Amino acid sequence: MPTYRGSCHCGAVTFRIDAVIDELTTRDCSLCRQRNALMTKVHESALTVLGGEDLLPVYEWNTHRAKHFFCSRCGIYIFHRKRAAPDHFGINVFCLEDFDPGSVPVRATEGVGMSVVGPGARSQWLGPREIER
Repeated sequence: MPTYRGSCHCGAVTFRIDAVIDELTTRDCSLCRQRNALMTKVHESALTVLGGEDLLPVYEWNTHRAKHFFCSRCGIYIFHRKRAAPDHFGINVFCLEDFDPGSVPVRATEGVGMSVVGPGARSQWLGPREIER
């Protein structure tokens, strides 16, 4: 199993993933579009935070089930726990050392219409639908 090390920009948060990276994704939701991250999906068992866990504030919105982690020092988005697959993380591959994002196919995924709460919620989206409190 390949191992990749990664960090935020300032190096305060460090992590490792043990995973084959065979696909990258982008999304068109407001958050993904504005942070412009390129992500790979890994099982939670594949992610190990090595340092700086106390520097990872969490941003939540909509159902509050997806947990978006950023470095509190440099502001870089590092990874997020996925709402529709809560046992997986989306990893920002631009934080990985010695990984060439051009070596893996990129798939654009829908995010803008993925809300599961409110009047425009669509039934085909997976994952919990109630707001986590």
